[in-house]
Amino acid sequence: MSIVEKIKDIEAEMAKTQKNKATSYHLGTLKAKLAKLRRELLMPSAGGGGGAGVGFDVAKTGVARVGFVGFPSVGKSTLMSKLTGTHSEVGAYEFTTLTTVPGVIQYKGAKIQMLDLPGIIEGAKDGKGRGRQVIAVARTCSLIFIVLDVLKPLGDKKIIERELEGFGIRLNKKPPAITFKKKEKGGIAVSSTEKLTNITTDVIKAICSEYKIHNADVSLRCDPTPDEFIDVLEGNRIYIPCLYVLNKIDQISIQELDIIYRIPHSVPISSHHEWNFDDLLEMMWKYLDLVRIYTKPRGRLPDYEQPVVMTSDKCAVEDFCNAIHKALLKDFKSALVWGSSVKHNPQKVGKDHVLNDEDVVQIIKKI
Repeated sequence: MSIVEKIKDIEAEMAKTQKNKATSYHLGTLKAKLAKLRRELLMPSAGGGGGAGVGFDVAKTGVARVGFVGFPSVGKSTLMSKLTGTHSEVGAYEFTTLTTVPGVIQYKGAKIQMLDLPGIIEGAKDGKGRGRQVIAVARTCSLIFIVLDVLKPLGDKKIIERELEGFGIRLNKKPPAITFKKKEKGGIAVSSTEKLTNITTDVIKAICSEYKIHNADVSLRCDPTPDEFIDVLEGNRIYIPCLYVLNKIDQISIQELDIIYRIPHSVPISSHHEWNFDDLLEMMWKYLDLVRIYTKPRGRLPDYEQPVVMTSDKCAVEDFCNAIHKALLKDFKSALVWGSSVKHNPQKVGKDHVLNDEDVVQIIKKI
């Protein structure tokens, strides 16, 4: 029996099992088995070598990477060409793009790489088409644009989400606050700071047993579902922000557009007429969560032309110095900062000070 057949059998059993307290233990075990089989399916076959596949592995440039994911013929290549000026083959037929096409856009002083990925088909997570290579590249992105045809957005949206979820990509989610530590003896000890409504201690033990973990400390600082707990045990999940780009709005009415705007995390556009590109780029900047820091040489005006761009989770003065040059920290004495991260302008700070967007920094070296 192949792995795909085993997965289908488990999915069929889960579908016909009623969800209640009595079956939660059994469902938890089935979900753990399903996650293990999916991992086996994603692992490349032994001795295959190969990597991501010809035309799929692209060198990373710029401060962030945005991937365009979607079904064939939804306008990904047109959008890519209009935004970056990079020529990506465009045609009114499916599967025009067959390899990853990279391009670069300069926005708010930041260099952002954009990847036009080939169209994926339903069943990509089970190895159909070139879906595995496409989604493997999507895992390396800082932000995913799911490009949808505005005439059939919700059906396509569900299918693509399911394909990406099957590859361990979690869209617009934060990692669950669960710590997990194996030990030599003492069984499974579960402690939680929240009231558990989605999962019970018995289900946690059943899932751990399925992974052959019999002694561990599990600390829950949230109310996770069994799927979220399995994600933590698997340890290979990637949490990526995502924007739903609803293309071809020139084909619908104003009333329909009002309804489309209610879809969360979405931006309606027309890549052919270049409508609403400003809104799309502004949302892209917000979801990438980037910070611009301006440098100020001693005795001169700040350089507003070329900011140092960093992610908001790594924007201390120490990270700023490393972004300019690794050797800068050896001679670092302190820094003068102008901007919203300090009370006084300028203010002398150490290397642990966290910077805000559009701060100006002057580094003071040791003599």
